Amino acid sequence: MNLLVCDDDKEIVDAIGIYLKNEGYQIFKAYNGLEAIDMLKDQEIHLIIMDIMMPKMDGLSATMKIREENNIPLIMLSAKSEDSDKIIGLNLGADDYLTKPFNPLELIARVKSQLRRYTTLGSLETTKNVFRTGELVIDDESKTITVDGEVVHLTPVQYKILKLLTANAGKVFSIEDIYEKVWNETAYSPENTVSVHIRKIREKIEINPKEPKYLKVVWGVGYKVEKI
Repeated sequence: MNLLVCDDDKEIVDAIGIYLKNEGYQIFKAYNGLEAIDMLKDQEIHLIIMDIMMPKMDGLSATMKIREENNIPLIMLSAKSEDSDKIIGLNLGADDYLTKPFNPLELIARVKSQLRRYTTLGSLETTKNVFRTGELVIDDESKTITVDGEVVHLTPVQYKILKLLTANAGKVFSIEDIYEKVWNETAYSPENTVSVHIRKIREKIEINPKEPKYLKVVWGVGYKVEKI
């Protein structure tokens, strides 16, 4: 696992690096938010430890920028203990928060916890036979679907449609493509058949089917599951 440690205090970066290297992690270092963002472009990073107060770009600004494109775990550090700092950091996308000075064993425990959640649940379709986007998770081994932790029950055809779209989150499938891949036969006027199943799936997985978060229509093209 590759971990990025970002703090303008090089001694703190080096100390954290030593603790985490002893746990078997590969450590990358940055000393301000801009360097952290650049590092993410060049390296595959699995978790970030980010200080708040830094020159050039602070941790809060960097977190906002990172969260535009990346959902990897982020633990925020700060010398301040006020609740407002913690709340701001978490609202901006941090997954966890530690106040300096901290116990190295606590940091290691939190790192392991975040990585365990990330690799178990995945960021997007990462684990074998598990497809995920946002809080929509399909476990193809057990043929179960959960949304926000709640089990959703679909018919076999509905399951196949949602699995196809979720496994390819962000990709638009035409109605003909969906029909041929799910029914394994040539599509002849499949619009009504597919649209009815799409509507039923939305009723089961969306909080508001009329304003879907996951299963969306691309007018004139087809359907997709949003990549979140």
